[in-house]
Amino acid sequence: MTHRPLTRLALICALSLLLSTTHALPLAQIRQAGVLRLATSADFAPFNSQDGTTLSGFEVDLGALVAQTLGLKVQWTVAPFDSIFDGLNTEQYDAVIASHAIISTRLNVVDFARPHYCTGGVVLFRSGGPATHQALAHQKVGAESGSTYFAYLKKLPFPKAIQLYPSSDDAIQALAFGKVSAVVTDRFAALAAVQTYPRAKLALGEQLWKEEIAMAVRKGNPTLRAALDSALNTLLQNGKYRALSLKYFQQDIRC
Repeated sequence: MTHRPLTRLALICALSLLLSTTHALPLAQIRQAGVLRLATSADFAPFNSQDGTTLSGFEVDLGALVAQTLGLKVQWTVAPFDSIFDGLNTEQYDAVIASHAIISTRLNVVDFARPHYCTGGVVLFRSGGPATHQALAHQKVGAESGSTYFAYLKKLPFPKAIQLYPSSDDAIQALAFGKVSAVVTDRFAALAAVQTYPRAKLALGEQLWKEEIAMAVRKGNPTLRAALDSALNTLLQNGKYRALSLKYFQQDIRC
């Protein structure tokens, strides 16, 4: 997933955030408050999703474990993926865990903790559909708006019709109902989709690239980033990360 340009709605959200009186805190003050404020997009199952007021997913559970390892409670905020960094940089929360790949354009605006999983872009298709990037030529292909998957599709040097959706889940659902021939999406989201839509006979095609996924913090907050790294290292070493990974994916997805 990737950061999107500001839409009108995102701009309104960003302006609203600027008017808020809450502020991101350095690590010492976070420890004093006893709360780590995390944000996620809640639109990318099985990593982060929402049912009513209940958040769930691998990253939601991992975020809670990180806070617990630091001796803190966790407080969640849900924000649109395409403006979630605005809330981080206007100090509405302390860190973001929403399946952000570490890419150069993001490194210009946020700092990243160590990667908490590795994945990659894949072609997801219906039985008999296009399974490779070359086969996407002249096809109607779905992708999440502003994502790395959309950026990849735009660069393919042949004609294709790209249909954009507000979330990865929406793009995958469109494929399941035959509205597009294929989608380019995250490997684990694709694996989950195969289970979610068995009648659609979805299948994973070519893996297109590898991505390292990490939590983001506001630039100029190195002590918090170091604390998140330390907590993640502890979870990777004490078996809790592996247990959580096996729960969701039946495999260890660390980098």
